[in-house]
Amino acid sequence: MTSDALDIRPILAVPQNSSDGWQTLSEEDRFDFFQSLPRGEASELFLSLSAADQEALVSALPVSERRVWLRLLAPDDAADLIQLAREEERDGLLGLLVPRTRIEVEALLEYQADVAGGRMNPSYAWVRPEMTAAQAQAYVRLQAADRISMVYYSYVLDRDERLLGVVSFRELMTAPAHRPVSEIMLRDPVCVAEDLDQEAVAQILAEHDLLAVPVVDAGGHMKGIITVDDVIDVVQQEATEDIQKIGGSEALTLPYFRTRPAEMLRKRAGWLSLLFLSEMLTATAMGFFEHEIEAAVVLAVFVPLVISSGGNSGSQASTLVIRAMALGEVRLRDWWRVVRRELGFGLSLGAILATIGAIRITVWQGIFGSYGDHAFQLAMTVSLSLVGVVAWGTMVGSMLPLALRRAGFDPANASAPFVATLCDVTGLVIYFSVAKLILLNSL
Repeated sequence: MTSDALDIRPILAVPQNSSDGWQTLSEEDRFDFFQSLPRGEASELFLSLSAADQEALVSALPVSERRVWLRLLAPDDAADLIQLAREEERDGLLGLLVPRTRIEVEALLEYQADVAGGRMNPSYAWVRPEMTAAQAQAYVRLQAADRISMVYYSYVLDRDERLLGVVSFRELMTAPAHRPVSEIMLRDPVCVAEDLDQEAVAQILAEHDLLAVPVVDAGGHMKGIITVDDVIDVVQQEATEDIQKIGGSEALTLPYFRTRPAEMLRKRAGWLSLLFLSEMLTATAMGFFEHEIEAAVVLAVFVPLVISSGGNSGSQASTLVIRAMALGEVRLRDWWRVVRRELGFGLSLGAILATIGAIRITVWQGIFGSYGDHAFQLAMTVSLSLVGVVAWGTMVGSMLPLALRRAGFDPANASAPFVATLCDVTGLVIYFSVAKLILLNSL
């Protein structure tokens, strides 16, 4: 067996007719594997990939081959691919599309990528209200044979393309042949505005258990549809962005390995620098309590324990609230319920940690005599500080996402590192203030 054959074997190990092992391949190996597939299997794999992976493949192909793969995509998928391409290549990719598809794709590119208009598919089945069921059936079959791959519903439009109602394919097929569409359609169907955020669209589809939802403009004119498979992509994208932001980084627009080092550095350095500057306040707070530390050096031993507990509780609360907001479980008007609930949790969690801290100090004092005559006062200081710091951290972590949403920002920007840093500074103030009242006055 030749060395060339050995080089190909890892590539051919990827399951064919599936993208399960696609992410394990390097970008170069992906291209080689894709080129080695028969046309039918390559088409199936190509359609199953994300827009970012499709764009990477198309950009690596010779110009003469790009036309075939671009024309395989639905207009909304082609728009997603072109939007990810380099700006200087977009016009060339648009020129490879058939005229009708190009017009639709150009219209989609006018929208922002994260709104309903940018996500919709302009190809859908439609009928007129005056058609009989038999006429509508024949017309839907004609549309499906032309270019519509999935027929979930038929949308009923007037002569001005305004949405009047919707009829499911099943209802259309089972209705008496002579019955007019206007009598079997559902009037005033659920629809979304063309400028509605994609995350809100996903929530509407899930809430009403729909397979597709129509997109309309301000005048009620039908513009396209968003299907449930589009929503799966939206949910994955939004969850990925939220996780990256919660981790203290700007959201990546491309997959990890396709993000240029300079872009990755920029997206991570900004937040990290801001967090570093914020942590400088911790040093300032420590300097402010310098005399207290000199009077009782043992206080410094418990600084990491106390302030990290506040940061951990705050990060925990912010993550829970951000996720609840994303799922629609918590809204701005629920802020007072969140305050009461998290205050109770914060005090309870603080009491649990305070008990553990007091036991630790008592045991060490009994075995090693580590804290001298003021072990009881030290235990009280650490315990009360933990209750205050954890309760405060929980409140900050739960309220910050709501405050950001109220100010018009993404709640996910209340990242765990940011909350932890904020709690570190305030935790020091709480800790040394309690120490000043209980421990230092007895020295």
